[in-house]
Amino acid sequence: MSRRVVFLVFPRFQLLDLSGPLEVFSQADRLFPLDGGRRYATEVVAASADPVVASDGLAVVPHRTLADASGLASASVATSAVSSPIDTLVVVGGMGVRDACDSPEYVEWVRAAAGRARRVTSVCSGAFLLAAAGLLDGRRAVTHWQSCDDLAARFPEVRVEADPIFVRDDPIWTSAGVTAGVDLALALVEDDHGAETARAIAKQLVVFVQRPGGQAQFSTQLAAQRPGRDALREAQTWIADHLDEDLSLPALARRAALSERHFSRVFRAETGMTVAAYVEAARIEAARRLLESTGDGLDRIARTCGFGTVETMHRTFNRTIRVTPGEYRRHFSSRKQQPPATTSSHK
Repeated sequence: MSRRVVFLVFPRFQLLDLSGPLEVFSQADRLFPLDGGRRYATEVVAASADPVVASDGLAVVPHRTLADASGLASASVATSAVSSPIDTLVVVGGMGVRDACDSPEYVEWVRAAAGRARRVTSVCSGAFLLAAAGLLDGRRAVTHWQSCDDLAARFPEVRVEADPIFVRDDPIWTSAGVTAGVDLALALVEDDHGAETARAIAKQLVVFVQRPGGQAQFSTQLAAQRPGRDALREAQTWIADHLDEDLSLPALARRAALSERHFSRVFRAETGMTVAAYVEAARIEAARRLLESTGDGLDRIARTCGFGTVETMHRTFNRTIRVTPGEYRRHFSSRKQQPPATTSSHK
């Protein structure tokens, strides 16, 4: 039986918030067709049947209006146009989300439809509409990094987490900015049909499938400014590939054939980060990926990522992201079951 995925759009929505996840679900049908049906039956709904203009000026013709689709959210509305219950509701984001939040029509429809859907999701600033409907009260959620503070201020009952790519707080999933909607959709497909299916879709779309929810919205190299000097770019590559080696200022300066003082000065000037801060961020990022996607013990992860000991990694995680490695793994691991992480007493 097909899973019905309904995308809600509104004037000035972000087109990629719709097209990215929609393509993931479409690829599931193309790559893994079912006899006599589809894995996902996708549709776009809007307030009226008129084309809805996205923020970039392109228009999308919805499959149904809110009234047509709300037969599953309200028994008083005729359901002749609706073939099956909503499995997954996807609320997109965009510049028009604030107007949508001020519209009782959108807010009430989302609240009612969410009550009948198996799971509810948002892409980027679509989280504001979920919050306006009261669906995120007391829950963990994320949105575009630029809007996280605003979401927390406007909806203080929401536990906003500014860093992750997406957050799963069943039955609600929220995702960060724009392309994170693709990560979210891949995670939804993996949850439905397994990791191999999600990997095949990611390969077809030429995207990086293993970007689990807890990964930071910015990679270390993206968070830093791109340096203009070849020696500094080579140093960044060396750091990423040799996290378990000596990455002290003297060692990196020698590799770059620069004095320690000069290397330190130009690295900070061109990347916006000190050498120590950059190395630490790279090690944390690598450790997070391993905690999310592998069953490796904490001792091994600490050594692989250059922390040396679990205790050092534990202190670094507590100081920088306010959770222990063990807590981080429990929140964000993509593995269904984990073996004992370590013999250490740290949790």
